[in-house]
Amino acid sequence: MSHAEDQSGTRRDFLYYATAGAGAVATGAAVWPLVNQMNPSADVQAMSSIFVDISEVEVGTQLTIKFLGKPVFIRRRSESDLESARATDLSELPDKLSQNPNKPGTDASDENRAMDEAGEWLVMIGVCTHLGCVPIGDGSGDFNGWFCPCHGSHYDAAGRIRKGPAPRNLDIPVASFVDDVTIKLG
Repeated sequence: MSHAEDQSGTRRDFLYYATAGAGAVATGAAVWPLVNQMNPSADVQAMSSIFVDISEVEVGTQLTIKFLGKPVFIRRRSESDLESARATDLSELPDKLSQNPNKPGTDASDENRAMDEAGEWLVMIGVCTHLGCVPIGDGSGDFNGWFCPCHGSHYDAAGRIRKGPAPRNLDIPVASFVDDVTIKLG
């Protein structure tokens, strides 16, 4: 066996490794833009949280804002709203979960859906859970809450489904008080 024949296997192995390495780099270079384009754009990241001034919201009224492309209802509830929402027995509700990411795994009692201890502030995503229409507020519907005109879903003063085709309560966004007059969404 000559010296040239001993080196041929080594050169062949080198070519295999070099080709495999170049292929891996080329595959990575081709796949990276596809993966990177799935990241949220800068404008979406900028809107991932907003601060809402609630100092002008009177008792018994509602502020509707747009957050992440959806309406959000911020309602400052009156005593009568609180009384009707808290008088409802959980056994009467079709959806017994709070749908509140701020209090995960809790039942749909009014206390678990409201933002504050007193229950005065209620923040919900204003999209019907049936087919995505925007419910009408200001004490509408049969339960003094919200009514979806598209297919007739009725929500009570705590945003819980009471009647109609909607499968669950109005969703609650991630929200917290920054101070007495500012709510942070997201």
